[in-house]
Amino acid sequence: MGKAKLLKTVLVSFVSLAVIFTFSFIGCAPVEEPVVEDPVPVEDPEPVEDPEPVEDPEPVEEAAEKPYEGVDITVIAQRMPHWDSIDNGLSAFQEETGINVSIQYFEELDRRSKTRIDASTGVGAYDIYYVDEANIAEFVNANWLVPLDDYYPDDYDYNDFFEWMRQVGSINEVNYYAPIYGGGDFMFYRKDILEEAGVPVPATLDELSEAIKEVNNPPEIYGFTTRGLRGSGANVWRWNPYFKAFGGEWFDEDGVPIFNSPAGVEATQFILELLEYSPPGTSTATFADSMEAFRAGTTAFAIDGDVFYDWMEDEERSNVVGLVGYAAPPDPLPSGAYVHGLAISAIGAETEIEREAAGEFIGWATSKEMEMIRAQERIMGNRTSTLHSPEAEEIYPKEVLDALEVRGEVTEVLFPRIPEWPSIGDYLGIVLEELYTGGRTDVQAALDDAVEFAKEALDR
Repeated sequence: MGKAKLLKTVLVSFVSLAVIFTFSFIGCAPVEEPVVEDPVPVEDPEPVEDPEPVEDPEPVEEAAEKPYEGVDITVIAQRMPHWDSIDNGLSAFQEETGINVSIQYFEELDRRSKTRIDASTGVGAYDIYYVDEANIAEFVNANWLVPLDDYYPDDYDYNDFFEWMRQVGSINEVNYYAPIYGGGDFMFYRKDILEEAGVPVPATLDELSEAIKEVNNPPEIYGFTTRGLRGSGANVWRWNPYFKAFGGEWFDEDGVPIFNSPAGVEATQFILELLEYSPPGTSTATFADSMEAFRAGTTAFAIDGDVFYDWMEDEERSNVVGLVGYAAPPDPLPSGAYVHGLAISAIGAETEIEREAAGEFIGWATSKEMEMIRAQERIMGNRTSTLHSPEAEEIYPKEVLDALEVRGEVTEVLFPRIPEWPSIGDYLGIVLEELYTGGRTDVQAALDDAVEFAKEALDR
């Protein structure tokens, strides 16, 4: 198939036929023996009833049930709780479809870079890419993805995904990936700490700032945690809402980058102040580092994806089960829409059969049935049928469902959906990390540097 990475399994069957010749020599008086009377067995109609084996079409049925027998697909993915259900059900999926699936997991930044390198160099080691709202425009513009509409099985009901999620994964009204997880932001807060300190749940950004300072009591409790590590999907992702809250715009009416505006400076300075009340290492923390610190019980506030609700209530890993409150981000902070999903690589999945097999896997992994399994583990869903089901009311506390409803009203994509965004966002992430770690101290000059890079990127 032109792919060095695929070792196609060829099944060769050797059939050995043994012909046995038996020679019987009979004596001199055979005529006198009553051989003629042996027609009695001929009257036996049993052999006539034996056409039943002819009706036995097992080989044909097996071929129909496993149209992708022996097809190999490789998936690059980012490890999240959502993948546990996929790992647990993978053997059954492979047995049913005949598809051989290999899943390779990487942390967020590694996943992003490896996917981009695989596509841009034409290596094609992966048939299925794990993509997100930050790189979808780049991948579609470079023709690295196959339109999913042609390969997502109808039985899995793509239109059941929330409409705003489908919009994030769509470019020019063509769907390119199916959501594996997504949502917006929650404000996570420690109910017990606020109650003990007599601090009300913050409703505004100013109130949040004051509450963080009030409850900060290191090393036992820090006021706040966030993502500090560089990256368009890391520290920039968490910077975006503050930038928008202070009135920031990425470009002017002529398309010139202007995120070094007073709003950009004010947002950065606000976060720098909050970092003074954060655990050591927050200035280079990943999302996992940040939320692990929260569920370890060392922080009072965090603003991050609602998907981490499950992390907080995990009785095996969390120290704060039953102690966490959930609310929409404080006003005027918007909620950043995020959608991670699975897409078919135009480079890795070269043949039609590989693309069909990839579509079958994506459909199964993101299906209603798989979502309901994940919902039982308190993992937020992406489908209308899941979160509007009676089961959801039993699984999620009313506080969480209410927060989801309010949050939905302020959830939007907060960054520009342009092919150049990943490089612009990643460079801004470097600048922000240098500010957070103290490598730079002049916020205005640092943002000016990032804007100059953005202008050059747009002119290439």
